[in-house]
Amino acid sequence: MKTIRDLNAPPHVEGRVEAIVVRGASRAPARRIEATTALARIGLADDRLGQRGEAELSTRQVTLIQQEHLPVIAQLARVAEVDPVKLRRNLVVSGINLLALKNAKLQVGEAVLEIVGPCAPCSRMEEEIGPGAYAAMRGHGGMTARVLTGGAIRVGDGVRAVQATERAG
Repeated sequence: MKTIRDLNAPPHVEGRVEAIVVRGASRAPARRIEATTALARIGLADDRLGQRGEAELSTRQVTLIQQEHLPVIAQLARVAEVDPVKLRRNLVVSGINLLALKNAKLQVGEAVLEIVGPCAPCSRMEEEIGPGAYAAMRGHGGMTARVLTGGAIRVGDGVRAVQATERAG
């Protein structure tokens, strides 16, 4: 019989990067790109933190959201679909349960990220998606992460939990 510790260990599941979304400034429009570089202790090179090039203590160096949550958000917000660019999360991933990986390390392309905690929605969601979007995203807003090891990240790259006994990179 497995213990709770066993059940909470990162699963041997691989996901995939479906989209990369960046923006130049806090309120600037977001845009989709095909590839970027994660900068250790900073963020994504093409995003606002990476463009500043300063070490960031924030736990929001990179934000991630599950593609599987997009139809749920759309249904709860009563819209036909949700464009991931409007959600302003950096990485849209599929096939892996991000919430189950809090405090785990993830290999994303060549980079290693540490999942820190939930990424709560902001009031911008009401502007971007419509009335009710903030509430629709609660519990579906994704996760925040720190960049532990820099490296290239491309759409289509694998996403997998790195076991504690495994060397990342």
